[in-house]
Amino acid sequence: MRAIGISALERLEALVANDALYACADAVPEQDRSVGGRPRLYPTFMWVLFDALLSVYGSGRRVEAELAHPLVWERLCQLVTTRFPTDPERWLPLTPIRRHHYLYGRTRYLADPAILAQVAATHRKIAVHQARSVGLLDPDGPGSWTHPDLGRCLYADSKVITPLFKAKPGERLINTRTGEIRYPRSEPDASLHIEGTGEGAWGCKFVLAATRDLPTNSRFILDVAFVPTSGAEASIAIDMFTRLRPLTSGAQAVIYDTALRGVHHQTLLRNLGLLTVNRVAAAAGSRKQGGGKGRTRVEKSAFVEVKTIATPGGPREVKLFAKGGQIGLSELTDTGEVTFTPLERIRTHRTQSQAGTYRWYNDYRLPADHGSGTITVRLHGNEEDRKRKFNRTENVRPIPPGDRDFERLYRRRNDAESMNRHLDDTLWLRRAHSIGHLRQTLNVITYALGINALALHLHRQRHAPPTTV
Repeated sequence: MRAIGISALERLEALVANDALYACADAVPEQDRSVGGRPRLYPTFMWVLFDALLSVYGSGRRVEAELAHPLVWERLCQLVTTRFPTDPERWLPLTPIRRHHYLYGRTRYLADPAILAQVAATHRKIAVHQARSVGLLDPDGPGSWTHPDLGRCLYADSKVITPLFKAKPGERLINTRTGEIRYPRSEPDASLHIEGTGEGAWGCKFVLAATRDLPTNSRFILDVAFVPTSGAEASIAIDMFTRLRPLTSGAQAVIYDTALRGVHHQTLLRNLGLLTVNRVAAAAGSRKQGGGKGRTRVEKSAFVEVKTIATPGGPREVKLFAKGGQIGLSELTDTGEVTFTPLERIRTHRTQSQAGTYRWYNDYRLPADHGSGTITVRLHGNEEDRKRKFNRTENVRPIPPGDRDFERLYRRRNDAESMNRHLDDTLWLRRAHSIGHLRQTLNVITYALGINALALHLHRQRHAPPTTV
């Protein structure tokens, strides 16, 4: 959570003021919040706070050292007492918390799969509520299906966190002089993940979904999920959007990279009722195929369907093609070359069936030599497409590249990359805080909790009434 002009103490204050901190701590069963019927020396929310502060100070030992400073600990005690004036069980003792107190609570309770699942669900619910409180994802907000509003868009990306140890599981070192075999420590849950550039990254991979407002530090991370194996990113992301959809009724679109393919776009459009904003994977020339940065990108092309249109000269059939996600007309010139003329999108609309699924359509304007009328094209796949083995959602985009709305919306991908880089910067030596995907999942959730706390804190400051001198 390093940000220009924002002190560590202010970030600490934002965390203490965040309701999600205490709600996530309440995921620990009631009987485990006390010892022998008496409250623990430190309330359980301190375990969550300590974990969140890892992203502020970089390591557990530095968190311990910072909290041990008399002024910092006194300020923290004041903040907690002010927040819970009638609940002494939540007050902090005079002795600062130590790292071993946190490690016990994290390992024994917070990293337990059942408790961690509850922590994740609690964070997801509160994060969406906080985003709604600042005007994001508002069902009655601005924007339409034709021109979605950025404040009503979800965006996500994956991040591979470098493990604490360089050795791979099962790797062994042999002392050539003594013959001694030693097995160095390694990350048991790490795997090799192929990035969009075609390069491999070793570590634990996570998908983070977010939404944001326009001011600086106004990002809200809504959900976090671990990707267990290479190639599972897209399915994990779809599961994440499926979980978020009942909570984000005001969302209009999902912004993602080309990890999402046709089957995933079909789920988002057909089942979740969300627009998808991303590029179509290239037919050739991508860096993933080893072409390098200098290789010319070749867009994927496909025949879509034949439409009958009314013209002054009578009905006429036109063949529609898709190129790079755009719908257009393809014609053969006198020289034998094929030209592609993209059609202008003028409207995007959807309808919902009685079964709860959604049907999506785009209206396009035809060129003057075709009567200048409009033509409607279906965006979702159906049984007819499956019979002729045409993957419509793989080749056609509701808002394709080249569209003015695409350029406006797809820029939000930059913030997804910024989020990944920022998470990387909060890690000590850019390596994971802990070992195992459960503990790392907790680390990423509390990182998100801190990001949301800061965004909410700054929003309240911006909209606070002016103070009188």
